[in-house]
Amino acid sequence: MSDALVLGIDGGGSTIRVALANRNGEILRTSFGEGVNPMDNPNWRAELDRHLMPFRHEPKLASVAAALPAYGEVAYLSRLQEAAIADMFPAMRATILNDVDAAHLGAFGGRAGILILSGTGSMAWARNAAGHPARSGGWGDVVGDEGSSYWIGRLALSLVSQSLDGRAPKTSLANIVFEHLNLDLSDPMNSLGGWVNSLAKPRSGIAALSALVDRAARAGDAPARDLLQRAADALACHHAAVAGHCGKDADWTYAGGTFASVLLLEFLEQRIGKPAKVPRLSPIGGALLAAARNLGWPLDDGWLEPAAASAGAASAQPTTR
Repeated sequence: MSDALVLGIDGGGSTIRVALANRNGEILRTSFGEGVNPMDNPNWRAELDRHLMPFRHEPKLASVAAALPAYGEVAYLSRLQEAAIADMFPAMRATILNDVDAAHLGAFGGRAGILILSGTGSMAWARNAAGHPARSGGWGDVVGDEGSSYWIGRLALSLVSQSLDGRAPKTSLANIVFEHLNLDLSDPMNSLGGWVNSLAKPRSGIAALSALVDRAARAGDAPARDLLQRAADALACHHAAVAGHCGKDADWTYAGGTFASVLLLEFLEQRIGKPAKVPRLSPIGGALLAAARNLGWPLDDGWLEPAAASAGAASAQPTTR
């Protein structure tokens, strides 16, 4: 039916975005909130339900696609996520997929290529011309996630502590971190240690420090620049691990909040040896694309272009309802 609506759910470790769109790719309503990763957030289900409830009884809703963190990675968590979507949208045409898979769908408009993700976590997701996927990374902050915002933030804390007690060269990052967090630099161990131990959500709190690393690096701080170089090295390894799946000339692109750092993207482009393609759709656009596929809508440029503009506007205004 021409007035049918689709719902896209873009879940992540730090944020969730939900969008309702029509057949023309126009986003009508959105909701934005905190992360829903079941691997580190015991309140993920309550947060997910809170943002889905306003859309639950939408009479024209015909399809749902939920792009969720950790889906397909840990079996019992995936079952819990499936149950959450089924409970909220019973008898609804629904697709559940990994959040990075949806980001890839959006970035390439469903075509082949390699996506490098760096947000709270990190991984590479590739899809070849036959539509077969491959991935590297995404092991979580304890085992992996090298090059992610959390990884950068965690190393930034080490760099700051080592700089303050003389084990590493001085870095302006120490002043930037303490000023940003409103901590007492005259009592660094007490104040910084107290901040870390008071975090209700340590993973996202520490990941947010990556923006401060970028600030220091852009101001010319050598240790901060070196940290972003190391992050680019790690992300380039993700790319190398899946490059053969798509062929040596495959296009690549990026997703995730860490790439708000233009420096990090530049460093990664240098290592890969070719510039990144600009993503066609944001991750929420990828979730909407997956929902639209359920209805067999023609997903050509006539849909992708207005969807890209609408998704971009929604991403720029996260509190729209």
